Amino acid sequence: MRSFLGSGKALARRGCWRTSAASCLQIRCQSTAEASAMDAYSRIVTSVVDTVGPSVVAIKHRDGAGQGSGFIFSSDGYIVTNDHVLGHAERGISVSLTDDTVLNAEIVGRDPPTDVGVLRIPSLGRALPAVQLGDSGSLRVGQLVVAIGNPLGYANSVSAGVVSALGRSLRSQSGRLVDNIVQTDSAINPGNSGGPLVDSSGQAVGMNTAIIAGSQGLAFAVPSNTIAFVVSQIMQFGHVKRGYVGVYGGVRPVHRSMQQRYGLKMPTAVQVAGLDPQGPACRANILPGDLLVAANDQPVGSMDDLYRVVSSLKPNTPLRVRVLRDAGSEGMKSLELMVQLEDDSKRQISGGMRQMRLPIPEHLRPAAQRDFQVW
Repeated sequence: MRSFLGSGKALARRGCWRTSAASCLQIRCQSTAEASAMDAYSRIVTSVVDTVGPSVVAIKHRDGAGQGSGFIFSSDGYIVTNDHVLGHAERGISVSLTDDTVLNAEIVGRDPPTDVGVLRIPSLGRALPAVQLGDSGSLRVGQLVVAIGNPLGYANSVSAGVVSALGRSLRSQSGRLVDNIVQTDSAINPGNSGGPLVDSSGQAVGMNTAIIAGSQGLAFAVPSNTIAFVVSQIMQFGHVKRGYVGVYGGVRPVHRSMQQRYGLKMPTAVQVAGLDPQGPACRANILPGDLLVAANDQPVGSMDDLYRVVSSLKPNTPLRVRVLRDAGSEGMKSLELMVQLEDDSKRQISGGMRQMRLPIPEHLRPAAQRDFQVW
């Protein structure tokens, strides 16, 4: 009996040793796997930096009024950056390369509605390193991204993170919304603006644009597909060709009974406050006081909704709009009108047009802190 018990204890000890050894082996394997994973992560980031880093530039106003980042997207010296980095410095912008070469830059074109600007520097007789624009439409939440730029003047700084969200909207300094913004938790600070947000293959999937003051891990980038469209338009025409309506208006709430009566899909509409007297909307017989409720069968509840429809159309394209007009004793009358769009770069609302300011409901925030916008 003792012999049996003794043998059992010995077996138990051997079993415990085997279990302990197996546990140690499992821990070592887990540690090795974690180390390998970290090495793989590091290899991706360092590879991206080695590939993209030489293409990232520092942009400065020669009068010292501002600075930011940008990146070369064409080996013959074309650079893309944020429009707000260029500011009011139509002349006097310098670009610093990673080898400390400083060159004067020429502004090729700007597009404030998307916060994109294009510069050109001399190619110095050699092909400059360039970043390829990727497809931001294929991004996924959680995907690794790397931000490169010059935050607070610290050149060639790198931060890594993930895509936190897609499809955000961000208002540019022009007051118009930029759609499909990429949100990331990569550390971005003042001076990073205009630098590339790149994926693991070294392609630029966005351009670092904005942060929320006082927050951490909330940064935003203009998507590369928007950049590609804007850059192609600037390179071809010197500006982005968008449709122009010539309407000055603001948001107005629509009563539920009116929604049901006229089949409106939005609880608000755009009330026309004024018109460009020589513009397309005026020629189409749109009148001040009309409520714009749809454009090309898309519901319109704000000037942003109208802009999304109009900006997707080329100049000289017909736009079908639905308006509700006060017909006096007959009540509201629904009309469908055809507007022939013009190029918005050729026409602007006349500075002498009467500026109407109507009260905005408290629960509706006017875009860019203004009551009305011009589209």
